[in-house]
Amino acid sequence: MQFSESRNVTRWFLILTSFVIVSLILWNTYTFFQIFKNEEKLKMELWAESLKTVNNANLESDEIELPLQIINNNKTIPIILTENDTIINQRNIDENIISKKEKLDQFLEKLKKENNPIIIEYNPGKYWYLYYGNSSLLNKLKYYPIALILIIFLFTALVYNYYRSTKIATQNKLWAGMAKETAHQIGTPLSSLIGWLEILKMENVEENTIKEIEKDITRLQTITDRFSKVGSEPVLEKLDLVTETIQSFDYLKSRFSKQVEFSFSAPTKTILVNLNPTLHSWTIENLVKNAIDAMKGRGKLSLTIIEDEKEVKILVTDSGKGIPKNQFKKVFEPGFTTKKRGWGLGLSLTKRIVEEYHKGKIRVYQSEVDKGTTMLVSFKKV
Repeated sequence: MQFSESRNVTRWFLILTSFVIVSLILWNTYTFFQIFKNEEKLKMELWAESLKTVNNANLESDEIELPLQIINNNKTIPIILTENDTIINQRNIDENIISKKEKLDQFLEKLKKENNPIIIEYNPGKYWYLYYGNSSLLNKLKYYPIALILIIFLFTALVYNYYRSTKIATQNKLWAGMAKETAHQIGTPLSSLIGWLEILKMENVEENTIKEIEKDITRLQTITDRFSKVGSEPVLEKLDLVTETIQSFDYLKSRFSKQVEFSFSAPTKTILVNLNPTLHSWTIENLVKNAIDAMKGRGKLSLTIIEDEKEVKILVTDSGKGIPKNQFKKVFEPGFTTKKRGWGLGLSLTKRIVEEYHKGKIRVYQSEVDKGTTMLVSFKKV
């Protein structure tokens, strides 16, 4: 518990730290943008003063050399000079805009919105209005925060994906290890039970009793085989889905209370599917047991097999307490359970068996609270 709380505190600390760092970077970018913008304003004021000096100076004077140099050095900031709302000069503007008066007028309106004009009194009572825009460098700088946020977002997504993949891989290794250890632990008493069964046969115990014990031992062997296959790539065979399903269904039917009303419906013909019989029986068992648990051991349970051109579907329907819509996907998550006892691994393992091993699909087909649930499993036909 303490470890979990410590991990949550660390996670929130990292999130807050990242937020602070991003905020500082964005603030510094904005500050730098404003400084750069003010410098461009000063450049334009100096350019305007130079233009005024050149206009009023003697062209043969050496005094205009520096102002001319200042005027000619502006090669990045777009400007439009007007007098009485008439454009008299422009610089650093695309030729496609200059060549069409309508586009040039639109560009002028754009400059008016970007910056306040600089007013130049070139003669007493006569004024020029200098409109200027942001340089190409300043325009690129505006998109820098967006690019930065995208980079941070992508980096966060990569870290999250790596963390999630590592976590899932660790869980899979843990489950596989636990499953194999369980199979190993069951193996020892199972061997002993087989020995005791042979002794009972020699003692002439009632034949029906012997048969029932043999069924349960076979069942234990099947369970051991199931657990040993978790984490390994199972061998799939072309088998009749109807036959394999009804075998598991009938076994479970005979082991549960008569208060559960079982029904089975399927096509009478053979439907071939790539199956691992041991793992498929585990799928049916998990779905049936979950349905019975949802009904608290009393109600109606039906298993129906239907087919279309490409797929064959298994529908398991119960009359239990139902599942809220917001939990349709959660029921397949490891550890999720609504029961007081249990680890919440049944449907998670079932999903893995169906989708990873058999390349099929499993989902909650429909459910209504206090009325029942239908689970759907589908496989591709061979």
